[in-house]
Amino acid sequence: MTNVVDGAVGVPKNNWFVAIVNHNSEKSSSEKLSKLGIVNYLPIQSEIRQWKNGRKSKVDRIVIPSIVFIYCTEQKRKEIVRLPFIFRFMTNKAASSKNSLNKPLAVIPDHEIERLKFILGQSDVPVRISEIPFKPGDKVRVIRGKLSGLEGEVIDLNNAKSELIVALDFFGAARLYIDTINLEIIK
Repeated sequence: MTNVVDGAVGVPKNNWFVAIVNHNSEKSSSEKLSKLGIVNYLPIQSEIRQWKNGRKSKVDRIVIPSIVFIYCTEQKRKEIVRLPFIFRFMTNKAASSKNSLNKPLAVIPDHEIERLKFILGQSDVPVRISEIPFKPGDKVRVIRGKLSGLEGEVIDLNNAKSELIVALDFFGAARLYIDTINLEIIK
């Protein structure tokens, strides 16, 4: 199977990959990548911050800590991951794999990067990225692991885990914590 990019055969396709960098090094990592000629995007948003002494100043806030999006081919990504300021590239935890060690890399569609740029560029209010799409009361189904198929209700959220309650009718209910990555909302 040949690669086809905009009508050209054999040309590797560029994708948006998610590079993980050290906390508080996002700006310097992005600048270093740019100096190397590597296309990247660092989601920042300008906002006015008021200090305790009453002074106000405009600051650029990192919207997604420890993340820099990099637009390159898979071959170039393999070179970039060797740079000392790149910790690793994010994997797609939701993708199925026969073993947990070989998860595919997270590839962000172009339209999602453009949407994020639009939101950050046009919003008059601070944008916060929420990693947890669930809220208490949501009816959910476990989609991976030994509990696959189990249905219940989200009772509480704690970081990336949900406290799930499962009705047992006769006995009452069972409560357990499960990673949100293993859940889907029942429509």
